[in-house]
Amino acid sequence: MNSNNISHSNCRLSNPLSTIKFGISEFVICLIGLSFVAGISTVSLAEENSNRKNHSDIPQMQEQAARAGISHIYDGPWEFFVGGGGSALDCNADRRPDLVLAGGTNPLQLFVNKSPTGGELRFEAKNLDINADDLLNILGTYALDLDNDGHTDLVLLRLGENIILKGGANCTFTKANRFFTFDGGKAWTTSFAATFEKEESFPTLAFGNYVDRDAPGSPWGTCHDNILLRPQNGDVLDYGNQTELSPGYCSLSMLFTDWNKSGVPSLRVSNDRQYYRGGEEQLWHINKRQPPRLYTRDDGWGHLTIWGMGIAEADINGDGFPEYALTSMGDTKLQSLDPQANGLPVYTDIAWERGATAHRPYTGTDLNPSTGWHSQFEDFNNDGILDLFIAKGNVEKMPDFANFDPDNLLLGQANGKFVEAGDQSGIALASKGRGAVIADFNMDGMLDLVVINRSGPTSVFRNLGAKNREVPEKPKMMGNWLQIELQQKGSNRNAVGALISIKSGNNNRTRRVRIGGGHASGSLGFIHVGLGVAERAMIRIKWPDGSWSSTYRVFANQFVVIKRDDAIPKYWFPE
Repeated sequence: MNSNNISHSNCRLSNPLSTIKFGISEFVICLIGLSFVAGISTVSLAEENSNRKNHSDIPQMQEQAARAGISHIYDGPWEFFVGGGGSALDCNADRRPDLVLAGGTNPLQLFVNKSPTGGELRFEAKNLDINADDLLNILGTYALDLDNDGHTDLVLLRLGENIILKGGANCTFTKANRFFTFDGGKAWTTSFAATFEKEESFPTLAFGNYVDRDAPGSPWGTCHDNILLRPQNGDVLDYGNQTELSPGYCSLSMLFTDWNKSGVPSLRVSNDRQYYRGGEEQLWHINKRQPPRLYTRDDGWGHLTIWGMGIAEADINGDGFPEYALTSMGDTKLQSLDPQANGLPVYTDIAWERGATAHRPYTGTDLNPSTGWHSQFEDFNNDGILDLFIAKGNVEKMPDFANFDPDNLLLGQANGKFVEAGDQSGIALASKGRGAVIADFNMDGMLDLVVINRSGPTSVFRNLGAKNREVPEKPKMMGNWLQIELQQKGSNRNAVGALISIKSGNNNRTRRVRIGGGHASGSLGFIHVGLGVAERAMIRIKWPDGSWSSTYRVFANQFVVIKRDDAIPKYWFPE
């Protein structure tokens, strides 16, 4: 489409150079705005809100960043309009999730969790004994134990050389690129995922890159290839060999997914479509006995072109196959494997019928399309039904997209639909959300929320409990819950790739231990499961090698530690 052929009052182009720097084409208002926004603009927000019927508890999320001791801003020029991630990890072996936050042109920061059990959130900033330059230009971060030494390491996604920080005791870290024979390159890296392939002692890593800034004509048509790193044979961890995943279409999120229950995870990549003609969403077949290859039309993979930003995975309909929430500009896709797929990766979009499009702000007066970033399925109200969080925020100052664009908290309902509760929960702030970290920071069984905002303070929300209609100032208890930690001896100590099956009454829920997804953000630690009114549950683990555990019977409202081959699980009680 040529800009000279565009003529519509709602289809205006601002400064073309600024559009390039924003990294998002304003042609989207012609593709989405004319065909989609015009069709819904006659429906007021008041009318939409009046039609919302929520039948579940609404968690009350209280912003506590200042008094929690977290002062942090993700910022920088146009290369940092994307990114803005963080990680939850236990860096001092007290089982409480600590925080690492990317800063863009500001330094990366580490915050050690000092929150009292059940109390207000509290963190202490800890200096990192790392070269100051290595803590700059960071877009995202993911935590995992790369070398199986029991200490959590950090992968830093940067504008320039990516860095691996090797974890040590008491939240200490050292730069370890040379130790791991890791070439961090010089790309603009915006996504990451990791998995343990069968019979491998160390993880396989995938790095997703964005625009190639050094290519002629950048940024148009200049997406960098992505990189797959497999550990070399031997007892010494060596990432010296790289495999290019080409073509790259400007990845902004990725995850390893066992989409067909084969036990061999594929790599799903969500791409910012505009930079490359022919760009689309991608699914890579990853088998260590063969070179990686893309699923194609012949395999049943359908062409899908969006402004892909964030990705989340969960089995929300209980058929054993994961669904995918893909954020974009203008709407969110919710893809489900077609029942007639016959083993092929054929997907249908169920976002509209499930109420998960998140296409524009749900409160305020701005009717322009939304811009979605981090997405994640979790159970915020412990009713046993997964909810969907989406971080929202204008790329910068794009006039054809919502300026006031609050984050979404879409509460899952018993009928399979989602209902928006962001405004009623207290997270509808005038900020520019990017990445997010969701974890139970004060160990009270309720999930808290950290949102990394562009050019503004990081938001820290404590989950106080359910909205109390009779006494609004005193939130009430929500449903029951479990939090589960898996352990293995030797390699893959955190059981990355394991599937957790939790049954209570007639309800069966699953969770996957994964590294990747979201937008430049992730968590490593307890896996949270809401149980609703159930007071007991049965847990089975499908370990990463495909073997199933025996059944573990546990009580609700407990932190459960399951060590492989142990006959019974152990409860952990936070002090």
